[in-house]
Amino acid sequence: MPKILIDPESTSLDHRFAIIKTKRTDRARYPEGCVTVVEDEATALAGADAERGLHPAIVYGPSSSSEGQRLYYLVRWLE
Repeated sequence: MPKILIDPESTSLDHRFAIIKTKRTDRARYPEGCVTVVEDEATALAGADAERGLHPAIVYGPSSSSEGQRLYYLVRWLE
């Protein structure tokens, strides 16, 4: 995993529980369209479905990329 720079004064960036829709679990960041932020760890785990490419995780973001996309950085998988 790449080192993620955390901004302690940010009001929009934070660690969040999420479900990521992806076939590739080896990436460090995921576009906002692939990430569904959920309330808690139990909800993320309940939404997991590996056959459909849905993986529970903790992410950090959203952050804007240099290309103008909003991204979430993978902190760790919950599986």
